[in-house]
Amino acid sequence: MKTLLHVDSSVRAARNPNPDHDSISKNIALRFVETWKQNRPEDEYIYRDVGANPPDFITQDWIGAVFTPEEERTPAQKERLALSDTLIAEISAADVILISSPMYNYGMPAQLKAWFDQIVRINKTFDFDLSRGDFPLRPLLSGKTLITVTSSGEFGFEKGGLREDSGHLAPHLRTLSKYLGVDVMYEIAAQYQEFGDERHRLSVAHAVDRAARIASELSRSTLAPSLDYKVANV
Repeated sequence: MKTLLHVDSSVRAARNPNPDHDSISKNIALRFVETWKQNRPEDEYIYRDVGANPPDFITQDWIGAVFTPEEERTPAQKERLALSDTLIAEISAADVILISSPMYNYGMPAQLKAWFDQIVRINKTFDFDLSRGDFPLRPLLSGKTLITVTSSGEFGFEKGGLREDSGHLAPHLRTLSKYLGVDVMYEIAAQYQEFGDERHRLSVAHAVDRAARIASELSRSTLAPSLDYKVANV
């Protein structure tokens, strides 16, 4: 049995009275989940909608609690870290992580960044040792597969695209993924939303098809961890 952790971050719902306001990223991710559950109904499924229920931003008191030895933390400090502990436990339990995110102002939503900030935590998801020279941080988790679903109003954010230098969402997700323990990453992108033309329709259709295809292939595989981090092209 595997565990699928699904994190949505759009502030829009998947279904709205006006379909034009439906979240594209959430609906593409939903296609992945539907396919996964059809093939693996026995698997554990954990869902978080951080767009609708944002995690707390970290604060000075949060950082103070993190750097206080666990046995010396006050009840208030333990309570302050309770959400972080829960989110990290979900990541630790997951074999497959699905993150959907719209592009807001060329980056990730603040709600998703807050989720990452609660999870990327010293001695929990990474450790620090200056004896490693210029790369003292080392992730502590491994063996996980990540699927990212992104949506954007413009286009050309991919490598070599005309807006490559403006797209900070996918690169940020790739950078932070190693602190989730990700060895293999699949990327699904829908573009052209603001144009609302045939290019947008085809982009969304391709993303939905790709989500179903990746879910089908992964759910039928053994999900054996890769030895080296890679972005898979499926």
